[in-house]
Amino acid sequence: MIVAILSDSHGHADRLARVIAQAINAGAQTLVHCGDVGSAECIHLLGEATLPAYLVAGNMDRFHWRLGDKAYHSAVNYSPKTIEVPLGDGRYLVATHGHHHAMLESLIGGGQFPYVAHGHTHCQRDDRVGEVRVINSGSLHSPRGPNGYSYALLDTETDSLEFIEVD
Repeated sequence: MIVAILSDSHGHADRLARVIAQAINAGAQTLVHCGDVGSAECIHLLGEATLPAYLVAGNMDRFHWRLGDKAYHSAVNYSPKTIEVPLGDGRYLVATHGHHHAMLESLIGGGQFPYVAHGHTHCQRDDRVGEVRVINSGSLHSPRGPNGYSYALLDTETDSLEFIEVD
């Protein structure tokens, strides 16, 4: 399965729309947004995609009243803290925003999931901790570090990951 992992769009719907279209063109079969989505319009864009979309709330999303209702009405799978994304064969990717450091470390250290995706830092990350691959796609707003705006494509069949920089 090819999973598009994105994070920290912070309401920039124009960039998110371009990323969703680009990810679908690249063969993505599901979208995972790791929080700080930032607007109802961005949630609506996730729901309009022609593939399953998953969203977890970020620390900045707490200011958006009724985020869960907006996700529900947009047909986006939503959770306020963590969300499990089925990969087939009984495996799941788990996503969280990452601002609750202890929760993130527990998900990584638990070894229950082959992939743990998170956002929050606005920095790309691809680490292995034991059997767990930890992924941060970077950010669609205010990236930190040497990389620009980015998302990631994960191919779970080949266990390959590609960071894609966008305008």
